[in-house]
Amino acid sequence: MNTPPKPDWISRFSRSVGTLVPDATSASAILLVILVAAALALGNGVTATADAYYRGLWMLLPFTMQMTLILVLSSVASATAVFRNSVVRLAQLPRNMTQLVALAVCLNAALSYLYWGLALALGPLIAIHFARAAERKGILVDFPFLLATVGAAASVWQFGLSSSAPLLMATPGNFLEATTGVMSLRSTIWAPSAILLCVTFPIALVVVARLLMPRSPQPLSAFPEANNLAAPAPEGAMTDPPSESTGFAGWAERSRVMTGILVVAMVGWLYHHFVTKQAGLDLNAMNTMLLLLCFLLHRNVASFSRAMQGAVQTCWPILVLYQLYGGVAGLLQYTSVGETFAGLFASVSTHLTFPLMTAIAATVVAVFVPSSGGQWVIQGFVTTRAAEAVGITAQRGLLALSVGDQMGNLVSPFWPVLAAGIARVDFRRFFGYGLVFAALWFVMGVLIFTLVP
Repeated sequence: MNTPPKPDWISRFSRSVGTLVPDATSASAILLVILVAAALALGNGVTATADAYYRGLWMLLPFTMQMTLILVLSSVASATAVFRNSVVRLAQLPRNMTQLVALAVCLNAALSYLYWGLALALGPLIAIHFARAAERKGILVDFPFLLATVGAAASVWQFGLSSSAPLLMATPGNFLEATTGVMSLRSTIWAPSAILLCVTFPIALVVVARLLMPRSPQPLSAFPEANNLAAPAPEGAMTDPPSESTGFAGWAERSRVMTGILVVAMVGWLYHHFVTKQAGLDLNAMNTMLLLLCFLLHRNVASFSRAMQGAVQTCWPILVLYQLYGGVAGLLQYTSVGETFAGLFASVSTHLTFPLMTAIAATVVAVFVPSSGGQWVIQGFVTTRAAEAVGITAQRGLLALSVGDQMGNLVSPFWPVLAAGIARVDFRRFFGYGLVFAALWFVMGVLIFTLVP
């Protein structure tokens, strides 16, 4: 009688981590206690500390709505036959595990380089469709492991076209212009070192994932809710959505005229934003383009509305969670805790250790602040001054901080919870695997920004 193989070390590690890591809401409560204690210990008064929390608690409301729209609209776009068929066709191409992992990683890395919101919302769906194709072909792929691998591939967004801090610093009138001047993108995300990391990290990720793929894989079918997302849509579901409305109301819901009117309105908004105002890509512009894409891909309002009903299930984790993290961010921004912490690391840095120390400091702060732009606002001044003190450019400080920022994103439960909501699985099932890839990202980033110009 054959006995089932014992779980390998990577599976045991992931399960152990899953039993230790609290959910993101509990983590925000733990961080709140730690930061309040730190603020009081550093001499901030009780009233000042309470006021900092008050100022931060609701400061992310606009960002919450923007993030909600990114997730919902990306899910609405992915529900269309165009996206679904494209991913399904791509998932059929790989003939073995290595090819499957490589294509899934490269696909999500490319999406993240274009815009981080696309990779965040569509990455879990890519993992689901690729895992389904693997199971049908008899390729032994562990779905939670693949989900973590595809999620880690999105790390290249830090040096992509939507990277928050570099875009902010390339904007005239930014809050550090008097200190650093305007930083061109050629000196940040298009620097040789940043490009090198964007190219080599996905390659290294594929190699490591291939080597560490669990020997006793859990297929997609072991996760019924996730598996249902990969099930083929009913015949005619996208072309003739049911509606109880009749007469003019029914015609309006099924007609392309209504979506055509909205498409024209969205195009006009984008023209005004990019041409008339000469503004750059931001969250509002990205959401407008996503909304435009949704109207183009869905045949009518009825189809769009039906897709929205399913998509809203993906955004529930962030509706309150961002506000709880906003209170934590307020304690960092409006007390002396954030600057003291960053300054402590900067004070012990040298020319050689500066990227490492900056990345470590950024990692810890990123666990508390779920916003790359917000983190740069907190640490930007201290980081640039410390870089000047040790003879390193402010741009190199920004790039090193971005490595730590993404490391914090990977080790915090905040972002995995969002991916888990989209994939309909418990984030603890794949969180431990993500920590291994987080270590890979951190080591490669620090080494590159220390040794490569």
